[in-house]
Amino acid sequence: MEYLEFELPIKELEDQLQKCQIIGEESDVDVTETCKQIEKKLAETKKDIYKNLTAWQRVQLSRHPDRPYTLDHINALCGESWLELHGDRSVKDDKAMIGGLGKIGDQSYMFIGQQKGYNTKTRQYRNFGMSNPEGYRKALRLMKSAEKFGIPVVTLIDTPGAYPGLEAEERGQGEAIARNILEMTRLKVPIITVIIGEGASGGALGIGVGDKVLMLENTWYSVISPESCSSILWRSWEYKEQAAEALKLTAKDMKRMKLVDKIVKEPLGGAHTDREKAFIAVRDSIVAAYDELKNLSPTELVKNRMGKYEQMGVYKD
Repeated sequence: MEYLEFELPIKELEDQLQKCQIIGEESDVDVTETCKQIEKKLAETKKDIYKNLTAWQRVQLSRHPDRPYTLDHINALCGESWLELHGDRSVKDDKAMIGGLGKIGDQSYMFIGQQKGYNTKTRQYRNFGMSNPEGYRKALRLMKSAEKFGIPVVTLIDTPGAYPGLEAEERGQGEAIARNILEMTRLKVPIITVIIGEGASGGALGIGVGDKVLMLENTWYSVISPESCSSILWRSWEYKEQAAEALKLTAKDMKRMKLVDKIVKEPLGGAHTDREKAFIAVRDSIVAAYDELKNLSPTELVKNRMGKYEQMGVYKD
């Protein structure tokens, strides 16, 4: 398991505990009490570190290499019922954007989300989770198919942003994202959006318009990444921590500003420390959100969704 810089005190205590247990196994020395003391200190240290995380530390947790990605969540939620669908019927199949049909219990959903890679080869294959225009057009095609058959849509957001390359702009990156935002506001089936990792810029908004927007505890959602913000304002990435604080990008910030509907609790230390528990929390949140939406008519869904987004960013003195 990889440890982030602020987690090093935890690593030291876990190493101590492991050595203590080995001594107990390989000798006649009774180390039970010592192990208990280390375990107690370890639990206190974890609690102290994770309850006082800064915005930048949460950004780091959202990018942890062991954190479950979109396909991990879908496979855990749907099992063998998952059927991936491919292509935008125009250019090609974007590997950074995945989508398909799956069931949670007896209810079918159309799942759509960005997929990152696990190593150098798969990261290149998935374009680091950065979609091209054809990825957003594939997502829209799948949403329209779901609407046709009355299937609710679940989008899973985890992207550093839409792909900013020249070829993406030539094929209409901005138009594809804008089209998705427009079409999602008036889609006549429930849309449940879950931010499971990074939620950056228009890359996230392209599949981020939902009746219910859920955000995992150690994720972030912002118009720009802390590093990019720092490079623009200070001409250096060294101020990324200050930028993260200023951007108000954490789940608590988003909930306070009423930009998301619910924060999904993660296991202590992040979703990667107990994947099964994280998957259950996401599943239960999706099911609960759908239960609130399933009895609304298409007209009510669209009206409520548009009203929700119209109120964002409007303040009175």
